[in-house]
Amino acid sequence: MRQRFTYSRWDGTQKGFDLDADAVLSEITDDLLYHGDLNAALRRLMRSGMTDKDGNRIEGLTEMLERIRERRQEIQDSGDLGGVYSEIADALNDIVDEERHAIEQAVRDAEQSGDERRAQTARDSSMDRNFRLDMLPDDLAGKVKELQSYDFESGDAKRRFDELMDKLREQMMQQFLDQMKGDMEQMSPEDMQRMKDMISELNQMIERRNNGEDPKFEEFMEKYGDFFPENPQSLDELLEIMAQRMQAMQAMLNSMTPEQRAQLQQLSDQLMEDMDLQWQMQQLSEHLQGMFPQQGWGKEYQFDGTEQMGMGEAMQAMQNMGQLDQLENLIRNASNPSALAEADLDRVRDLLGDDAAQSMERLAKIAKLLEEAGLANRKEGRLELSPRGLRAIGNNSLRELFSKMSKDKFGQHRIEKDGVGHERTYESKPYEYGDPFRLDIQRTIRNAVTRQGGGTPVRLSHEDFEIERTEHSTRSSTVLMLDLSMSMPMRGNFVPAKKVAMALHSLISSQFPRDYLGLVGFSETAHILTHEQLPEVSWDLAYGTNMQHGFRLARQLLARQTGTKQIIMITDGEPTAHITRSGDVYFNYPPVRETVEATLREVMYCTKDDIRINTFVLDATGALRAFIEQLTHINRGRAFFTDPDSLGDYVLVDFLENKRQLSRSGRRR
Repeated sequence: MRQRFTYSRWDGTQKGFDLDADAVLSEITDDLLYHGDLNAALRRLMRSGMTDKDGNRIEGLTEMLERIRERRQEIQDSGDLGGVYSEIADALNDIVDEERHAIEQAVRDAEQSGDERRAQTARDSSMDRNFRLDMLPDDLAGKVKELQSYDFESGDAKRRFDELMDKLREQMMQQFLDQMKGDMEQMSPEDMQRMKDMISELNQMIERRNNGEDPKFEEFMEKYGDFFPENPQSLDELLEIMAQRMQAMQAMLNSMTPEQRAQLQQLSDQLMEDMDLQWQMQQLSEHLQGMFPQQGWGKEYQFDGTEQMGMGEAMQAMQNMGQLDQLENLIRNASNPSALAEADLDRVRDLLGDDAAQSMERLAKIAKLLEEAGLANRKEGRLELSPRGLRAIGNNSLRELFSKMSKDKFGQHRIEKDGVGHERTYESKPYEYGDPFRLDIQRTIRNAVTRQGGGTPVRLSHEDFEIERTEHSTRSSTVLMLDLSMSMPMRGNFVPAKKVAMALHSLISSQFPRDYLGLVGFSETAHILTHEQLPEVSWDLAYGTNMQHGFRLARQLLARQTGTKQIIMITDGEPTAHITRSGDVYFNYPPVRETVEATLREVMYCTKDDIRINTFVLDATGALRAFIEQLTHINRGRAFFTDPDSLGDYVLVDFLENKRQLSRSGRRR
């Protein structure tokens, strides 16, 4: 029967585009293993971004900062701030020209009337008006002040002048009304008065708080909350909003030439005085600049475009530049993903586009994703890997290493007779990658029916699979010795070595649960590690490769275990340190005979205790190769000289081969 599928346009509600917690953990695994810090790994993921399981690119903060730089340059190249001054000056000149034409027309009409007295009166009035127009000051503020008291001949010129003044008042107040409800051009005198009352009460509220009194913030918001659609929850939030709005106007003035700045400042003062707002605005500005000195009141921008900007365009450009500065500051100071949740995604979308906004939204959720998936826990404000997260990293490492192995290398280790060396435990477990596929049919089908309900056909999913759990009758005990000296990260060997350790732990715990795996890290000295510490362990900031101490601790761990015993050592250096008889650490490079002899003495103790040492050597030099061959000759173990790319293949294949040999023979090979 042919299956039918229905497709529809994605509207944002369908599943399939969500960020996957396992994918996030997989993305940061190498970084986490290298630095040993989950929080630092997440910060680096924030900076670099990632590609999700669907192949969609999630931009990192570095890319967003580059977008901000490009967007800022685009705005600066879009126009010339001199147009703000020119726009007002040109508008006033047009009004004056229209008034002069009206004066000339009035004289002509009077002279054509035949009434000499009327004509003379018109000529006298014309002389007086033209004189006043000729004597208008060059500066904008002075010109506006004179025209406000001027008796216009032209009704159209008077109307245009009044409309220009209203428009300039509104634009001067743009930083306060930018997000207010309603159309600014429809503001009535009552609306303007209410705005003045709001600013006055805001100043009073600041004064009350400075005097230690209740500022009555709730009462203020009840009366004037419509001025602030951002819905601030405290006086500090409200004042920060006001500071951001005022800073845009200040930045525009700062970015002009001194002459342009002086002209507009005087015009602003003139208009504010006309509205009886100058004192209130000055007081508020002083309050805000004192409370938010970091707001960038001295900020200025270099506009290099050729198109002349009008007042509205310039104010919008300044607001965009200020918002870009705030967004850049948020990005540069974001110490964890949750800090990005403070960003206004609508603003990010307007400034940088949909891709950047979506990426920021997804980055802000990555820490929460890990917590919700049970891969990380928050402890004292910091994220730590949970037991499930530890297993996931081990499984990821194991899966990666197995996927790199060639089929012939992996295939030669198969046990031909399934029953040999295994005992059924009559238990089952969910199938995991790498498990032998001994499917428990009954439990698998039961899982599928439970998941999808009754009826036929029963459709199986990978999550339904359960396999028979088996145990190897031959137990082995292993200690992994991991070189933590500084040469490991310097040569690029540290992450591959840790990944092998994680993979080996995952392999043993899932496939050979009766086996023992101990961990020892060694550099200047050695120390025992727990499996929980392994992902976060880092190299030691000390010189020295103390194999002797590592062998001693490994031998002590294995003394408490049964079965076949082995030490797997991963290193890239010669023994350059040892513990003296007095308990002190002795270090010397190149190695001295005393250190080599102390190390080989521990090798002989291990050999006497029937502990085999298998050594995996990275970047072997001639001297290191000679020492390892001497160690192998004494212990009768094996040595593998390899590189970071094939280290995991060698270690895991050798371990599995050894286990299968033991399973076949029931004894040590």
